[in-house]
Amino acid sequence: MIIASIFHEAGQALKFNRQRSILTCISLAWGVACFVILYSYGDGFHVALRTAFRTVGQDLVLMFGGRTSAQAGGERAGSRVRLELADVDEIRTAVPLVLALSPEMMMGGMTVVREYRSHTTMVRGVRTAYGRIRNMTIAAGRWIEPEDEAQKRRVAVLGSKATEKLFGEIPPEGEEIDINGLRFTVIGALKNKTQVANYNTPDNECVFIPFETASLYRELKYPDDIVWMPANPVFRDQTVRQVRETLARLHDFMPRDERAVRIFVFNDSMRLVDTMGIALRLLLGFVGTLTLAIGGVGLANIMLVSVTERTREIGVLKSLGATNRSILAQFLLEAIAIVTAGGAVGVAAGWALTKFLGSLPLLGPLFQDTSGAGDIQLGISAFAVLTSTALLEAIGLVAGLLPAIKAARLDPMEALRYE
Repeated sequence: MIIASIFHEAGQALKFNRQRSILTCISLAWGVACFVILYSYGDGFHVALRTAFRTVGQDLVLMFGGRTSAQAGGERAGSRVRLELADVDEIRTAVPLVLALSPEMMMGGMTVVREYRSHTTMVRGVRTAYGRIRNMTIAAGRWIEPEDEAQKRRVAVLGSKATEKLFGEIPPEGEEIDINGLRFTVIGALKNKTQVANYNTPDNECVFIPFETASLYRELKYPDDIVWMPANPVFRDQTVRQVRETLARLHDFMPRDERAVRIFVFNDSMRLVDTMGIALRLLLGFVGTLTLAIGGVGLANIMLVSVTERTREIGVLKSLGATNRSILAQFLLEAIAIVTAGGAVGVAAGWALTKFLGSLPLLGPLFQDTSGAGDIQLGISAFAVLTSTALLEAIGLVAGLLPAIKAARLDPMEALRYE
């Protein structure tokens, strides 16, 4: 048999068994669609989780004071190390790899009053750079500016939840509030943050005032923490090391003593988020592969039935000169044709369904975020399409190979006598 004849015979066989071929295609298409949609869900879940985690800060590094754990060349073990406001200026001068930094004063349990509404929350004293470091996005008004700090203005920026509790639907910009009995003017309100990573009170519930203005409530010499971000993520570890060495020189502890000053690099925790995302995608991919395999079992069963039904036909073909190789090629071609058609239909169905759904809720309802940033955005990825296609072709090849081998090995005389 020449190649054209093999294709012709395979096409005629599929046409003759039209209903069976269509049903097999549908079962395989369902498996491909499930794989594509499940992988799309896992990919969207991972992206949503990463986005929600990153809202805590743009490559945020957080520093707290601690206690020394080593004595040689520095303070005795167990000595307390307190971060000072002067450390901020020293780090800015000594470590040029630090792009932005800000001291932070956290004053919990503060009573914020606006007319008859009252809200007890965390008030944070911060500097201008804090907004960039912590991914603060203004919904109305403006963020704290250097002039506010220099003149110790009584101005405040409200988190989205704090704005809702104090003002409801009323625009807060330009309105006045009382913070523990002192009058402040609201200069801005933040957009709602879908934030899964926090240290202390979530930003949505906080009130932010200039760091120097916080002297109305606290002594500024010892800030609660210092936040900063490196100029380039590539040099993050080097920057952390230089900052620790600078603080070790200022506070007389060993640079290798990590307990003396606790430095938390939030980007390091992203590895856990990535691990969770990868694990979910592997699980969903495994489930999708099982679905494809079930379709492959169905294909193998249909092809075996086809071989049995066409035993006499195979005998006739062999008696007319068809070789084992041509018979094998014909049945494999039938299986591959069914698999390819099912794969194309499955990819199209998966694409259509993901486009129809668009997104699925995840963190949005929890944080009352309607922007969609915390939702699972569904979309077909090239990796999912290529992987599902490769898996399907492999499954189709294996599922069609055994029936094809059986057909090729039939004895022509026995096949002609088959009833």
